[in-house]
Amino acid sequence: MSGHSKWATTKRQKAVVDAKRGALFTKIGNQIAIAARAGTDPAMNPSLAMVLEKARLANMPKANIERAIARVADKSAAALIEEVYEAYGPGGVGIIIEVATDNKNRTMPEVRHTLDKNGGRMAEPGSVMFQFKRKGVIEISEKGDDATMVALEAGAEDVVDEDEGTVIYTEASDLMKVRQTLADSGMTVTSAELQYVPTSYVPVEGEAGEKLEKLLSAVDDLDDVTNVYTNAE
Repeated sequence: MSGHSKWATTKRQKAVVDAKRGALFTKIGNQIAIAARAGTDPAMNPSLAMVLEKARLANMPKANIERAIARVADKSAAALIEEVYEAYGPGGVGIIIEVATDNKNRTMPEVRHTLDKNGGRMAEPGSVMFQFKRKGVIEISEKGDDATMVALEAGAEDVVDEDEGTVIYTEASDLMKVRQTLADSGMTVTSAELQYVPTSYVPVEGEAGEKLEKLLSAVDDLDDVTNVYTNAE
């Protein structure tokens, strides 16, 4: 699954150096507000627990987190809607774009315009999604045989060594169980979330690769976009 990891790493590095931390907190805040609809107690709501962990790792201020959760009870707050768009990028790669928006009539044209401007295009529903599966993706700082064995014994489907640690893939329903087992075993969990993981990859290099990176960055910078995935290798 090296293709997925390559682009995930690119996005992670971008997030670290991104000066627009307010925009990052807005994206996470929207995810918190959506997850909290199923309950504001993270102990009883695994989806909320995962997003709160993401907020903690991003050093999101406690006040921002509390405001995001409070939106559930705020009847005057605009309702957020989750949407998933499918697209094609340079080199024919597939792209999945997750958004959280209070105005679909604003968000879809923004996404479409950004794709068109950067060498991509919107795709028909279902034409790209079949190339991906919803999986749990966990990142830990540790590497080596011990980390691999703990992950596999906890129920992981696949384990991939990366320069900065290990990426672990699980069934969507097993994400929280595997994450907790890793943490209980002393592993340092740096990320744990549901992602769209490619089932196959499209090789991209040279000029097409540069154009793709520019497109993915532009789409990810849109305020309403929460996650971007691609099957580029």
